[in-house]
Amino acid sequence: MVIDDNYSNDSEHLDYNSNNNQDSKFKTNQAPRRIKRRQYKSSPHVSKDLFQDMPPSPSKEEHRLRGSSEHHDNDSDDQGHAAQDTQLSQDFEMVFYLKDLKRKSPDELLDLAESLEVENPSSFSRNDLIFTILKRLADKGGIMIGEGVLEISHEGYGFLRSQEGHYAAATDDVYVSHHQVRRFGLRHGDTVVGPIRAPKKGERYFALIKINQVNGLETSKIHHRIHFDDLTPLYPDSKLSLENPAKPSKDLSGRVIEIVAPIGKGQRALIVAPPRTGKTMLLQHIAQAVTENHPEAILIMLLIGERPEEVTDMSRSIRGEVVSSTFDEPAQRHVQLAEIVIEKAKRLVEHKKDVVILLDSITRLARAYNNIAPSSGKVLSGGVDSNALQRPKRFFGAARNIEEGGSLTIIATALIETGSRMDEVIFEEFKGTGNAEIVLDRKISDKRIFPAIDIAKSGTRKEDLLVEKSVLAKTWVLRRILSPMSTIDGIEFLIDKLRMSKYNAEFFDQMNTFNGSTTKNTK
Repeated sequence: MVIDDNYSNDSEHLDYNSNNNQDSKFKTNQAPRRIKRRQYKSSPHVSKDLFQDMPPSPSKEEHRLRGSSEHHDNDSDDQGHAAQDTQLSQDFEMVFYLKDLKRKSPDELLDLAESLEVENPSSFSRNDLIFTILKRLADKGGIMIGEGVLEISHEGYGFLRSQEGHYAAATDDVYVSHHQVRRFGLRHGDTVVGPIRAPKKGERYFALIKINQVNGLETSKIHHRIHFDDLTPLYPDSKLSLENPAKPSKDLSGRVIEIVAPIGKGQRALIVAPPRTGKTMLLQHIAQAVTENHPEAILIMLLIGERPEEVTDMSRSIRGEVVSSTFDEPAQRHVQLAEIVIEKAKRLVEHKKDVVILLDSITRLARAYNNIAPSSGKVLSGGVDSNALQRPKRFFGAARNIEEGGSLTIIATALIETGSRMDEVIFEEFKGTGNAEIVLDRKISDKRIFPAIDIAKSGTRKEDLLVEKSVLAKTWVLRRILSPMSTIDGIEFLIDKLRMSKYNAEFFDQMNTFNGSTTKNTK
């Protein structure tokens, strides 16, 4: 029997999941798969090549599985067997997507479990309940499609982690054999889609049968992709528009950033923020503007060490992907989530996609890396291990504009003035690594002026690549006007003038009218 390379090697799966590995010979139940192939052709929901390499089913076995006999002459028997054929066809045409199940509310999952006659479903955890529902659907002959981001272990096999579960390990994850990983050159962070099968006796996980898509492309189109580290980094040369068209005169955060520190595709930006200066709200405004003005960009909001209620508020406020590891989770979980998110972003950039990651905060992420890092014997001031910041720097340093196409933008918050010497050391290590800085001021936020941006300390390197020459010249004039003012007076003046216009272009057109009067007043 010839096995297609697209299909999972079940012996590898059995070796990993079974306690008894002696009987690990590859086995296949040919007759049910053949019936599935014949009925699958009529399903409009999945590509027709799902079971394309299965041999045709023998008529005798087909009749036996349908419960029919070779010798029936009366009409009543024919009608009965026709009804059985119809029921079997309907069962095999059922297509279930794992991600749709994971998006259901707890009440919807309980209702579905009760309809499938699951005993005492309320006693299950969410992941265990989804696993049980999947097994019941598989027993009824449904075709199940799994999707997730691949996390590869040191042994070579992997699992598909789900976005709905914030990429945490769960019982309903899908196993991917190391044969499939090697055959298709899969990488950590690839988004994989394909049909899955229920676990056999002695196995613990659903297994991937065949790979239909990788990062939204067919498997034949992923072999010639260039590795992320081999791509050519450039300065950002395409500006991200942060003006919110839905609320141009009310939401001024994006407009102020565009004037003070414009952000481009591929930017590596730090938002330097003391506590309670509005950094989370600023990230939320940036996310809303990116989704409105740049629908082609893939937005990922990564929340590390945040409060659970902030995660809920953020997920309901923006349309992009929101994943989190809250403050009550261990440091290892923070690191695992950050690693899988950055690897997913790299894989998308390899396919010339524009990805924007908003990280809150890089300080807590660096703390997590410091907690799990093996001791090197060299401890810096504040208790930071000398080697602990290498991996968070690699995370932040991945942001770049790519000459071959695509970009990875990272806008991260860095905490200062927290009273912790470790936080100050972490900030000093990251200071200067970015090519844009937005500095928030506590004195401004105490007066309830938002965005609380310190104009003099904020800026972008090579901003002439992002802004037109005429606009850049007017920006420099504006900075000269604001330089004699205090930090609070400067941002108050800018916000008042921005409220008189709907867009920044209109604001710059009005600059000539207040330029002279302002200069006289400052003198």
